[in-house]
Amino acid sequence: MKLRFWGVRGSIPSPGPDSVRYGGNTTCLEIRADDGSLIILDGGTGIHRAALSLLSEMPLDARIFLTHTHWDHIQGLPFFVPLFVPGNRVTLHGPLDPVSGAGVERAMEIQMQYSFFPVREAELRANMEYRAMMPGAAVQVGDASVTPILLNHPVVNYGYRVDCNGKSLFFTGDHEPHSNIYAPEDEDYGAYQNMVDTQRGEIERALAGVDVLVADSAYTPEEYAGRKGWGHGTYDSSIALARAVGAKTLFCTHHEPTRSDDALETVFAAALARNPAAAGCLDIRLAAEGLTLEW
Repeated sequence: MKLRFWGVRGSIPSPGPDSVRYGGNTTCLEIRADDGSLIILDGGTGIHRAALSLLSEMPLDARIFLTHTHWDHIQGLPFFVPLFVPGNRVTLHGPLDPVSGAGVERAMEIQMQYSFFPVREAELRANMEYRAMMPGAAVQVGDASVTPILLNHPVVNYGYRVDCNGKSLFFTGDHEPHSNIYAPEDEDYGAYQNMVDTQRGEIERALAGVDVLVADSAYTPEEYAGRKGWGHGTYDSSIALARAVGAKTLFCTHHEPTRSDDALETVFAAALARNPAAAGCLDIRLAAEGLTLEW
């Protein structure tokens, strides 16, 4: 199995001289199963560069899995060049919107209205298919399986576990660790804590033994104190999750867009210093555009 990062920033693209080393595009990962089947996780602005690298492989069968439909995870989709080429097949997977009942096709229809884009979704030339997914229901892609796991974000967000011939990867998309919203002295504290423990346990069981964990690590602990409820994790929470599930390699991603490459390395080094035991037994890295891993 092979992983390549095409976008690692969160919230908004941040190109410029201060983001050259790690990249300024928003979230997009490319995964190749052992048989070469193409899996793309999220359609942030990084998916455009991914598309350019795929032109020589057309006609193409691409499976795109959206964690959720916030802008930084879908804003590159209209620029995925294979969508405009006859003979290509593109399947877009993702969650249902519990409010509207709409699936991932809604993200394409809205983005590609003439008010926002010069080409309508109905004018795409590729063979398009949209599939709504349910938590825990795996989808087979070649010799790999992709399983959505419900995580914690202000909208429905699926993390995806990819398994292929005994190898595995999990990508969180956006995820904030579950916590109790009540004070210990409140009468609702106990019941809510039971729910938190159940949700955390379900996630950890779903991720158990994963080889590679790619996790939302947007904030430092100090930053997170003022951003609770925004739906993002910290370096420390990602390290804790990786240890809890027995991951071998952790990639910290969804980099804060205002953080320069130098600042990113500084806060990452501080996180490693706060977690020396984890750093000694777990391979912890910063995700960067163009970085690849094959195992």
